[in-house]
Amino acid sequence: MTRTLTILTFITALLLGSAFAQDTSATQEIAVFAGGCFWCVESDFEKHEGVLDAVSGYMGGTTPNPTYEQVASGKTKYREVVQVTYDPTVISYQELLDIFWRLHDPSDADGSFVDRGYQYTSAIYTTTPEQYELAQNAKQALEASGKFEKGVATVIEPASDFYPAEDYHQDYYIKSSSRYNFYRYASGRDQFIERVWKNDTTSYQ
Repeated sequence: MTRTLTILTFITALLLGSAFAQDTSATQEIAVFAGGCFWCVESDFEKHEGVLDAVSGYMGGTTPNPTYEQVASGKTKYREVVQVTYDPTVISYQELLDIFWRLHDPSDADGSFVDRGYQYTSAIYTTTPEQYELAQNAKQALEASGKFEKGVATVIEPASDFYPAEDYHQDYYIKSSSRYNFYRYASGRDQFIERVWKNDTTSYQ
């Protein structure tokens, strides 16, 4: 009898564990953003509760398994992007959009701060029709606000194949914090954010 109960308990635990894993995966969704240097985009998203992971990588081109050197050359149609895995019960896609606008200059059509070229331009890659609609509405609302005289250069496209960047790029702001902090300050990103986005709590939607 004792052995039977032990086996039943073990099976029950396995079933409960399986159900829990399914429930956990069901509360995870993917969003993809390009906002210039992926080191900075990754670090800014990872600060927020509900963001489970942020991975630097490449999206938009056609060459399989692109390298950093290939993308950085500007000769591909890849952008530096960050794939964000998030819990929508904690943070919504709309809130991710609000974060995205505020971590870069979405009016720059030629690059991002000191990084110039297509590979550093602003984009939202959507993974569902709902994301696409929310992103379009947010962009239109931001443009209508008149916040940027040049308009909003961010493009919105369906997500394509995502290729993670090389290991040394992941969590660069932690692995190489001194270099990262110097680069970030020298780029002018934080100065722009302070000047343009300070005290703006509007949710553009």
